[in-house]
Amino acid sequence: MRYKNEILNFMTSEEIKALQEEKLLRQLTYCYNNSDYYRKRFNSCGALPADIKTLEDFRKLPIMMTKQDERASQTESLERYGHPFGMHLCARLEELELTSTTSGTSGTPTFTYTFSRREINGPVADLWAFLFRNSGIMPGDRVLFAYALGIYATSMLLWGIRRMGALPIDVDVRAGADSILQYAQLTRPVTFATTPSLAEHMILRAPKSIGKEVGELGFRSLLLCGEPGPGIPEVKQRLEKAYGARVFDYWSPGGLVFGLACDSDEYHGLHCFAPDYNLAQDDLIDPISREPIESTHGAVGELVHTSLDRDACPVIRYAYGDIVEVLTEPCPNCGFTGKRLKIVGRSDDMLIVKGVNFYPAAMREIISEFAPLVTGSIKIILEVPPPRIIPPLKIKVEYGEGVDSNQLPDLEKKIKEACHRKLNINPQISWVPPYTFERMLRKTSMFEKAYE
Repeated sequence: MRYKNEILNFMTSEEIKALQEEKLLRQLTYCYNNSDYYRKRFNSCGALPADIKTLEDFRKLPIMMTKQDERASQTESLERYGHPFGMHLCARLEELELTSTTSGTSGTPTFTYTFSRREINGPVADLWAFLFRNSGIMPGDRVLFAYALGIYATSMLLWGIRRMGALPIDVDVRAGADSILQYAQLTRPVTFATTPSLAEHMILRAPKSIGKEVGELGFRSLLLCGEPGPGIPEVKQRLEKAYGARVFDYWSPGGLVFGLACDSDEYHGLHCFAPDYNLAQDDLIDPISREPIESTHGAVGELVHTSLDRDACPVIRYAYGDIVEVLTEPCPNCGFTGKRLKIVGRSDDMLIVKGVNFYPAAMREIISEFAPLVTGSIKIILEVPPPRIIPPLKIKVEYGEGVDSNQLPDLEKKIKEACHRKLNINPQISWVPPYTFERMLRKTSMFEKAYE
């Protein structure tokens, strides 16, 4: 894999940094001149865009936006100007071409994905097209596109699929799993773009719905995003075996830090192929202290998003909540020399047990290592609102098909030993039969909130 902007492939890291700084100053000046929100933020911290000369200067600025700030900004713009796009909107309303929101699973939806005509028909579509090409999609191919569409964030991907000459078969997941499988049979797409949990659900649903295994549908690849999954080796292997297809993990959250996993048996993280579009891979903070963390190899922290080429709703130092591990060494599979990111979890999902901080995805990854004795699906029982857990940590785990109850005590012992060794946590495990937990058409939560 290479950078999307071809010229970056011939630049040194210092030259790329200089380009980022040039684009950053232009973006900051644009935001200051066109947004009441950013003008107030800069003035309140005693800095103007012209004061920012380097990335080091920029990282000294405080966080300028969080999810809560974005919602408050939307509320204010709706009350003052009659639109929901926020006081951080920098473009004129008549310049907007697309708006799509977050799913709203953690609160009021935000119109983070709002684009001008230039953006969605220019750099955004081009970057998506590059991502799809690098996952093996060719002009003329059909892509089964099964997300919660309507006004949701994934709508913007359709511009990239069409830009590269492929045809999206976009099926709203609200129509149900049977409808998605029916369209897969009718249209014979080569790629299935969806969430990991829905891809896993289809494995179970296909024989009952269409009388076929998913491997008979002819998919060449799966494009998955929105949840942990492909980064867990056992999940990746299970999906690739069932579908007879390659699994690609991709990512583009609120700030549009584009990332794609390369075509490899092993998972080597999301390759950040557009550092000239967003600074997130180069800007980390500690999720608790909010202090800066150097984005060096092995560093773990919360991404801070900053746009470098957005017109409508640019984000400046937006702490979006994604916790990642940074990898800076060349990819051992494809040789990519830019930064790669591995998702660790969400800052608002972090749990604390006896002073130990951990993320649910880490627990699921440990338990998935014991497949096929387990399905990999778990529920963490929350008896009080997070993040603090009253010990012991209680989890429900689905044992695998064909597992005898006599095997469970020894399996439980091994899982507990692994959790203690890797997380310093000794969970209390309750066993449930395979596929007890509902496989969701949208994002699947690993929490069971007993306190509600």
